[in-house]
Amino acid sequence: MEKLKKSLRESKVARWTALAIVAFTMLCGYYLADVMAPLKGLLEDQLSWSSEEYGLFTSAYGWFNVFLFFLIFGGIILDKMGVRFTGMMATITMLLGISIKYWAVSTHSLDGQVWDLFIFTAKAQVIVAGLGFAIFGVGVEVAGITVSKIIVKWFKGKEMALAMGLEMATARIGTGLAIGTSLPLAMYFNDVSKPLLFGLVMASIGLITFFIYTFQDKKLDASNAAVDLENGAPKEEEESFKIKDILYIITNKAWWYIALLCVLFYSAVFPFLKYATDLMVNKFGVDEYWAGLIPALLPFGTIILTPFFGNLYDRKGKGASIMIIGSMLLILVHTLFALPILNHFVIAIALIIILGIGFSLVPSAMWPSVPKIIPEKQLGSAYALIFWVQNWGLMGVPLLIGWVLDKYCITGTKISDGGSVVNTYDYTIPMLIFAGFGVLALLLAILLKMEDKKKGYGLQLPNIAEKAAEVIEN
Repeated sequence: MEKLKKSLRESKVARWTALAIVAFTMLCGYYLADVMAPLKGLLEDQLSWSSEEYGLFTSAYGWFNVFLFFLIFGGIILDKMGVRFTGMMATITMLLGISIKYWAVSTHSLDGQVWDLFIFTAKAQVIVAGLGFAIFGVGVEVAGITVSKIIVKWFKGKEMALAMGLEMATARIGTGLAIGTSLPLAMYFNDVSKPLLFGLVMASIGLITFFIYTFQDKKLDASNAAVDLENGAPKEEEESFKIKDILYIITNKAWWYIALLCVLFYSAVFPFLKYATDLMVNKFGVDEYWAGLIPALLPFGTIILTPFFGNLYDRKGKGASIMIIGSMLLILVHTLFALPILNHFVIAIALIIILGIGFSLVPSAMWPSVPKIIPEKQLGSAYALIFWVQNWGLMGVPLLIGWVLDKYCITGTKISDGGSVVNTYDYTIPMLIFAGFGVLALLLAILLKMEDKKKGYGLQLPNIAEKAAEVIEN
């Protein structure tokens, strides 16, 4: 009897190998995204940046994605050109951006120059570094939506939420490494640019890693074509992008609930991490050298929990409920961070761990829920639009927090280890802002659950096809 051809995605070894490759690319990208997050104090000390300038630089991540719509264009390119072309383009862009950022922070040719950027006046060094970060932001965000579509391509009807959870967990190893190691590295060399040099190496590795994946993806397409040919199925032609695809997505109420939940939730986590090391120093009295290790517990804690909750969603469902619980934990943590009386470093460790649980819950259910409400041919654009909405928060919130710190939260000055006079801060107001984002995220998670019950998207059902069928039958 002739053996039937199977798609390469039916091979567990093949699909998990593909996941491991692209997840490592995202690990490199996440390291680059947060490599300067613990360096706020050293930037003030060595380069005389203010909190507002640090906030301006950090907000640059979303400049091109938000105002020039590069992320949306990336989603359109992804749906039109496929994951191989788009992924290579994204990883090359990441490398270009981190190169510019490293040059800006390490060079002395910009010393003493002050430039105007629209309504902002800042050091030329800050603006050029921000430009590099903005270019990098385009690359890493497009890489993120590309990897999301790759996972759907390999795991739809299988362990999709677990796969997305493992990818996120692997990527956050990069975040943890950046937060935990960049400050000691900069202090060891007495040079704030040295972690960025290491980031250049990581960007190069990420580019090579995705290039390796393109061969695996090409094999998958060939195997799918062979299966279609054997089954007599007509070859699917890649559809040209149509504006109605965007209209279909943005008129979907459930999509908006997920997109707004995403921007609020991530705005209360990633911008928090940009300031968390400084929070540990100013509120909890942790030594600068070790201060980044406490926030680093958050991404490392998600390494186990995100795949665990993703596997739970695959097998048991309850995606909307998982998002509700995660949002509640977000509110709890930031509210407790805001209380002045809770200022022992053990409290900080406990709250970071709880935040890590919340940070594992919401993304593990949120991203695998998108393919349940949006057709696969429009997923690239759908993920790109969500990331675009998210980038408003990733751009605006760090800028807001930096402005609030300089305007309302300076409590005095101190002499840094480098001998410079730097400000000290009270982080109560920023933490209350983050808690407010959590409240709004909770409301949206509840509305999403209500919409799912009304429209029957299946967000509360398991992702594995056989498990979902069993739930429906029972």
